[in-house]
Amino acid sequence: MKHHLEARSLFNIFLRSSVGLAALCLSAPVLHAVSCKVVQHGPPSEADKAMLAADYAKAESLYKAVLTKQPDDTDATVGLVHALLRQQNVTEAADAVRSALDAAPKSPVFITLRGEVELRQGEPWLVEPTVIESYKIDPCNPRTRLLYSRVLELTARYATSRQQIVIAHQFDPQDPEIRLAWMRTLPLPQRIAELESYLSAPSGDDPQAIGQLHADLDRLKREKDEPAKPCRIVSATAQAEIPFIRLAGWAGHTRAYGLEVAFNGMQQRLQIDTRGAGLTLYRSAADRAGLKRLDPESKSAASAPGGKPNYIVYADSIRIGTLEFKDCRVNVIDSSSPFDDGVGMIGADIFSDFLVTLDFPMRKLGLAPLPARPGEPASAPALKTIAEDFNPLQSIAEPAKLAADPSAPPPAPSEIGPFDRYIAPEMKDYVQIFRAGHDLVLPTALGTDKIRLYVLEAASDETNISTSAALDMPKVHEDKSLEHPGPGGRTQKVFVVDEINFNFAHVAQKLNGVFSTDTSFASKTDGMEISGLLGMKTTLSLLTLHIDFRDGLLKAEYVPGRGYKFEDNSISAKQ
Repeated sequence: MKHHLEARSLFNIFLRSSVGLAALCLSAPVLHAVSCKVVQHGPPSEADKAMLAADYAKAESLYKAVLTKQPDDTDATVGLVHALLRQQNVTEAADAVRSALDAAPKSPVFITLRGEVELRQGEPWLVEPTVIESYKIDPCNPRTRLLYSRVLELTARYATSRQQIVIAHQFDPQDPEIRLAWMRTLPLPQRIAELESYLSAPSGDDPQAIGQLHADLDRLKREKDEPAKPCRIVSATAQAEIPFIRLAGWAGHTRAYGLEVAFNGMQQRLQIDTRGAGLTLYRSAADRAGLKRLDPESKSAASAPGGKPNYIVYADSIRIGTLEFKDCRVNVIDSSSPFDDGVGMIGADIFSDFLVTLDFPMRKLGLAPLPARPGEPASAPALKTIAEDFNPLQSIAEPAKLAADPSAPPPAPSEIGPFDRYIAPEMKDYVQIFRAGHDLVLPTALGTDKIRLYVLEAASDETNISTSAALDMPKVHEDKSLEHPGPGGRTQKVFVVDEINFNFAHVAQKLNGVFSTDTSFASKTDGMEISGLLGMKTTLSLLTLHIDFRDGLLKAEYVPGRGYKFEDNSISAKQ
């Protein structure tokens, strides 16, 4: 496969840092003063009951039946669009919204509904103008606030996102989606109580989501009585360069890049994961390092089909390169590692308190301090090692309590917040990247086509393209030899696209022979249409990526000919 990269920018994505509408961020009491009222819901219809029971197909049918008799029924239109989106029928949902707006172009409910579809279609940059349009007509619509909160969180404006979801909950505390989002802003004991209550009644979530919420509840209960241990750095400096190691796969071929990480002094080989969260070990590695279980009697059930039960352990010390961290929690999969070379994963976003450089050509990780926000005191970075660390809408420690103890070490940035993103002067040439869960989602143009969303995926060899995006390309053909069973037993067709010009983060790459893949799971998980993955061997291995996870910023650099043939840089190889 031929490919090349050019250090140039063929397009410029302009994303506003604010909606330019100060009134949108007014507090709820002020808005109540202008006659905003709490939403009062009537008894659920049969269609609503089906939706709450997660029977989306039945709900769709019932909402359509209502609209056949009453085409102007707003609630049935909203319910139909939500049922279609839950089934990933995005095109049909967009058509339903378009028809509703044709009949009522000034309806703030339908305008907000259009924004929900825009977000799911993978066009988050369209959502803020839609929010403004709806808000100007009705500043009291709680779904507008929920939608705005979502796009704010994607763009690392966490303080404003939290503000908006709190307002949305004050306007409509019974909406399940608003309620679930609001719970993430709560202190741990209150969140446990609210989550228990939420799970006690139908909420419209599918079985996979319910399984994840039960796993979250189990974890929160185990952690509520434990003192916070933020995995704080104890090294003299917060700057380091750490070599990658080669993780061997079948027949000795390189399957991935990794890092050597010492847990309580014992070296372990972990795969670098650009989509995973925190530090994860397999059971045998945790046992060898003598890591103590948070609760010896407890294990979380698997939260996804095919997943393994897991539990949390404490490590007194974690050393990565020259950096050492103390009192750290680590996730453990209750299973043996499927690899001979490597006993776990290390998510790149555990370094969210650092400016991260993934220098793939030179096979090394660089860590440096992030630019300080104006007026922010000096702080000690910490590692985000488990899932609970990745809740940007809740602060872990109260600033007032921290200030009351002068002997306490300075708090980590992730312990005070939440904050809105800060674009330092030295980062003016960085581009916006969306953070959807643990995915880094990069706006990418395919030739002169519209901007699409791609996920950085170090675990994938090849850069690929979604089936729907492939069919929009001018030079595409089907390869029947690669057909395979897909979801539901249906045959999954594979298409091959030639002469695609990928343009992202001020670099361009021309690729031939790009295979299509099913991105429906990633699109559902991230809540936006994902058009493919930027893979390691094809694309990422040629780039140096500078990532500011805190502020959702990225810079990609390509230097022709830079790099060298991989060597084993591990400590064990030098002994």
